Amino acid sequence: MFDWKKPTVQMLGRWQPWHKGHQELFKRCIEKTGQVIIQVRDVEGVSGGEGQDDNPFCWDTVCKNIEENLLLDNYKRGKDYEIMLVPNITNITFGRGVGYKFEEEVFEEEISSISATQIRANLREKGEL
Repeated sequence: MFDWKKPTVQMLGRWQPWHKGHQELFKRCIEKTGQVIIQVRDVEGVSGGEGQDDNPFCWDTVCKNIEENLLLDNYKRGKDYEIMLVPNITNITFGRGVGYKFEEEVFEEEISSISATQIRANLREKGEL
């Protein structure tokens, strides 16, 4: 069961859509604390900031995509992770170091070159979006 008091890794994003790169990031995150909170920015149909104007997926679709993909690797919502809808967060600030770590994960080219922009374009080309 997901433990709201346990140290947890936060993943904040638009997830438009969730893809293999996100999946690999999740795997690294869960190794750190054993559970992850995936925060979904509420950006359907609006801009998420500069260069983030294409946000066709709604909250329900994003959740479904995340759950279906994580289940492929046997991760279960409510046990290994939770999903939380958050506002269209564009800035993260803090006053001083109070126990948070900001970490960038670096992946090989095969993963880092995955583009949700290209995935959306391919879905549109196929008439699936």
